[in-house]
Amino acid sequence: MDVKICGLTDADNLRAAVDAGARYIGLNFVEKSPRYVTVERARALALDIPPAVCKVALVVDADDSRLDEITDQVPIDMLQLHGHEPPERVREIKARYGLPVMKVVGVAEASDLDEIAIYAPVADQLLIDTKPPKGADIPGGNGIAFDWQLLQGRRWSVPWMLAGGLTADNVAEAARVTGARQVDASSSLERERGVKDAGLIAAFLQAAQS
Repeated sequence: MDVKICGLTDADNLRAAVDAGARYIGLNFVEKSPRYVTVERARALALDIPPAVCKVALVVDADDSRLDEITDQVPIDMLQLHGHEPPERVREIKARYGLPVMKVVGVAEASDLDEIAIYAPVADQLLIDTKPPKGADIPGGNGIAFDWQLLQGRRWSVPWMLAGGLTADNVAEAARVTGARQVDASSSLERERGVKDAGLIAAFLQAAQS
């Protein structure tokens, strides 16, 4: 099981995630998010991540100037598009930056899975997350799970990752039901909003990988 820990903002918790075996580290560039990091802060954190760990930049409907700023200053390995970017925009970003792109698809009901077929041909990976509740300020990291039965028995042509309300207590069941081989967690690993807890990180990684 490959694990992504998203929304890390400090060096101590970043090292805790790496030491516990995280395969991906997510840096959040969405200013509305309590997990937001500046480009300068993200660069300092990214330089502390071993080369074997994939550094992911999370953005929402970012224009080229914003992506230029991030990619010019932060040594990232992948872009995570968590907004309303259409397939054409995904193609443009891949061509312009030469980086793998992970496109997020929000799910609340079965019809939402139709978007996966739209993005699978253009994205390098998919992140299947809970669709944010109406009126939510941020598109992810809301700590809410969707009905995992919707994914049971389904497979796609590109690697995919499961997110949305995953904890050390439920990640094994989520993987069993969905068949996920990659998982992502953020808000469930916080001792307070926006601040990760090293113990929760370690417990989640242990549960996911066992």
